[in-house]
Amino acid sequence: MDDKEIILGQYKVYSDAKEQFINRHFATNRFYFVFSFVLLAMTYVFYALSPGIIQLIITAAFGIAVSVLWWLNIDSYQLLIKVKYSKVLEYLETKLPEAPYNKEFKETQALKKSKNIMFADVQKGFAGLVFIVFTIIFICSCVNVAMNYKTAPLV
Repeated sequence: MDDKEIILGQYKVYSDAKEQFINRHFATNRFYFVFSFVLLAMTYVFYALSPGIIQLIITAAFGIAVSVLWWLNIDSYQLLIKVKYSKVLEYLETKLPEAPYNKEFKETQALKKSKNIMFADVQKGFAGLVFIVFTIIFICSCVNVAMNYKTAPLV
């Protein structure tokens, strides 16, 4: 087996691993998206059906934590995809007669620039929006508790 075949084999392994990693990334994002939607629905139910504000505070704090974890997860996946897979594939392509990954990357970058689309930014946008919503709910609920505490008669 010559060096080109070994490098091509490594390239195939890394390319497949990268695709599986990207699929896990999308599955993880779907999980966070659905989980955040469920938390928002629970928050609405607590607000609509329960006079207690403590459930809102707890749910909102949990939602804030989930959205921060989601954001960090997106960052870590992006970093790993760029470093662990993209850089290795780019290096392996320097040893091969063709560079399909580099060509695909250049075409994707050109498409992003022409259409102003950044999928990773959209993912982070959802995580940021969820963070903002839960932070507003948390702050409003805490203010409500503080205002009711001051006006409550001492026993």
